[in-house]
Amino acid sequence: MPTTAYQTDFYAWTQEQATALRRIAELRINLPEVDLENVAEEIESMGRSDRLEINSRLEVLLEHLLKLACSADTDPRSGWRRTVREQRRRILDCLSDSPSLRTYPSSILERSYHRAQENAADDTSLGPLPVTCPWELDAQILAENWYPSAPPTTMT
Repeated sequence: MPTTAYQTDFYAWTQEQATALRRIAELRINLPEVDLENVAEEIESMGRSDRLEINSRLEVLLEHLLKLACSADTDPRSGWRRTVREQRRRILDCLSDSPSLRTYPSSILERSYHRAQENAADDTSLGPLPVTCPWELDAQILAENWYPSAPPTTMT
């Protein structure tokens, strides 16, 4: 059985299938009981859910990288690192299932960073947060074993 886009790039497959169904509907090659436009919309939305997942996970990932970089607290660090690892894995899983979304994280990086910054700012133990994202997407943010170093602890 030949490999299809469904198996190699789920997002691209959903977009192709939705387009094909709409073309069929325009040509009126349809059985009356098949609602092609809404079926196309549902398939298309399955692909959009991957984009939403990447967006959400990137925001959480950036928030926890900010906490690791800007908080002198030691107790929550292992939990933040676990969250960073999990979010990276899930983003990379989405990108593996849908390689056509590979450039998507870079297109939303600044918006995601600002949302993460707002969320991290709610944590009163953080020092000043960088105004713009200080990290590179592939070399740091999505890199398997990279973590920002903590700020020096202050002596009281």
